[in-house]
Amino acid sequence: MKKEELQEKFSEILKVLSLLQDEADTFDFLRDLLSEKEILEFSRRFEVAKMLQNKVSYTDIEKKTGMSSTTIARIWKFLNWENQGYQKALSCLKSITYRHQEGNHF
Repeated sequence: MKKEELQEKFSEILKVLSLLQDEADTFDFLRDLLSEKEILEFSRRFEVAKMLQNKVSYTDIEKKTGMSSTTIARIWKFLNWENQGYQKALSCLKSITYRHQEGNHF
């Protein structure tokens, strides 16, 4: 499926996620929408992206997360070449963390 088609099917969910401003409300929505297994899978994939960004080896990532080298390679590809959604999300997270550490709470 093309990116545009997939985005169109997902557009209402994207709108809701962008409008929910409370972390608890966002979690409640995602918990209703996704299974526990899916939430854990998303969390592990994001953890892998963070580890790859921090130059952790595939072997160490496999041991820590239980993810296959194929999945890790796919995440690396998206982190570095494809949509760069991971890069954007990690940059946003880094910015929020930096502001929080500096005492500039939102």
